[in-house]
Amino acid sequence: MPIEILKKKGEIESILTEKAGKFPFTRGIYPTMYKDRLWTMRQYAGFTSAEESNQRYRYLLDQGVSGLSVAFDLPTQIGYDSDDAMAHGEVGKVGVPISSIKDMDRLFDDIPLEKVSTSMTINATAATMLALYIVSADKKGISAHHLKGTIQNDILKEYIARGTYIYPPKPSMRLVTDVFAFCADHVPQWNTISISGYHIREAGSTAAQELAFTIANGIAYVQAAIDKGLKVDEFGKRLSFFFNAHNDFLTEIAKFRAARRVWAKIMKDRFGATNEKAMLCRFHVQTGGSTLTAQQVDNNIVRTTIQALSAVLGGTQSLHTNAFDEALALPTDQSVKLALRTQQVIAHESGVAQFVDPFGGSEVMEKMTDSLEAEATSIIEEIDGMGGAVKAIENEWIQNEIAKSAYEYQQSIDSEAQKIVGVNTQIDPEDPEPSLQDIDETAIQHQIESVKSLKADRDNESVKIKLDTLLKTAKSTDNLMPAIIACVRVECTLGEVAHTLRSVFGEF
Repeated sequence: MPIEILKKKGEIESILTEKAGKFPFTRGIYPTMYKDRLWTMRQYAGFTSAEESNQRYRYLLDQGVSGLSVAFDLPTQIGYDSDDAMAHGEVGKVGVPISSIKDMDRLFDDIPLEKVSTSMTINATAATMLALYIVSADKKGISAHHLKGTIQNDILKEYIARGTYIYPPKPSMRLVTDVFAFCADHVPQWNTISISGYHIREAGSTAAQELAFTIANGIAYVQAAIDKGLKVDEFGKRLSFFFNAHNDFLTEIAKFRAARRVWAKIMKDRFGATNEKAMLCRFHVQTGGSTLTAQQVDNNIVRTTIQALSAVLGGTQSLHTNAFDEALALPTDQSVKLALRTQQVIAHESGVAQFVDPFGGSEVMEKMTDSLEAEATSIIEEIDGMGGAVKAIENEWIQNEIAKSAYEYQQSIDSEAQKIVGVNTQIDPEDPEPSLQDIDETAIQHQIESVKSLKADRDNESVKIKLDTLLKTAKSTDNLMPAIIACVRVECTLGEVAHTLRSVFGEF
């Protein structure tokens, strides 16, 4: 029946509101979903210098993004300043280097932080990065109460799949829950964690494993927060998730639907949440980086479009679309604009935003959703039997399960049972090389020298005092966030904060 006829009969409104926005939220967390408000369009970005990254963010805002997403370089992610010998060769390679408050000030220069939602993909040093963001905003006269965004802050998946951890699990979990508690009082609009299945899937898990391992980690975080004395109906409202979107279109939609259902039931039945906002599985989606091919890179545009559409049909709250050239380098202005335009075409031209859960009710979709829920629940129960996610990580059970799945998938490609266009079928021996983004080696050296200058010119007596206070706080049970904020205010560096905590917590 044509949409025009449906509208005349008033049937669209009943379709939109019948089951969406109601426990267990399979059909969406809001009654009308994108009909009233589109998902947040984010484009993940970070370059060799804070200045260059700032230019990209402002370019993206001009092109219509509704939220920023910051990529940090490897030294920043694992607690080393740009001038540290351990950072040699990695400064600014996969994201922006942030060593001090001056770097953070440059990163968000002339960007209205009170109006823009900012997501930061950072985990082991998440508390320090949030402190830098808070202090930088405060210097502009912006209260932390007005800041909106998300800090990934998901350390468990680092042990599982990504590797950018610093400390052992127990003190790492303390840092996570300290952020929960601090933000509840001081940064109330901030999402304190983005529990991430993205990197689990990138490491080779199946869709069901991505769902199960992510939810199992979420259970561990909720339990740790409750053990700390926090109330699930309060901190639960600021939890968020981060999922991957791969090429199996219907499976991905079903996965997102199942995620909402599984999480809502866990929060209500296991943890006793009574506030429905604390039961919501609000999530960000990024299209699959590991699905991008270095061969025939233009094909990645098609892959990304399919994946982005699955995220929208699955009810995501925000979305990043990978640029087609990211299998080879950081994206260019042209490729990142095309990635953003992909979201905008879906939003404004495809018509899918007119409906809530358009595939809901389909026999295939409902069976796939039920199947993924059942498989994920079975895996979660197995993890519970081991003593929870932390135990399953420590005995490397989760890591081994992912490795098995990754091996089986690679075997399917090698045997050509799984076709990858341009890789093992429709191969083009004369595949042209695209124009790629270059790394500015001069900017890297400038960043290193600027950190050295900061350390020479600042008030080093104040730095010593604040780092000593941080050391004492780390040895106590007090919340670490105030001490970290006090450190970055006097220009302590990220590396100095991390090294101070290393001296107490050790390294994993």
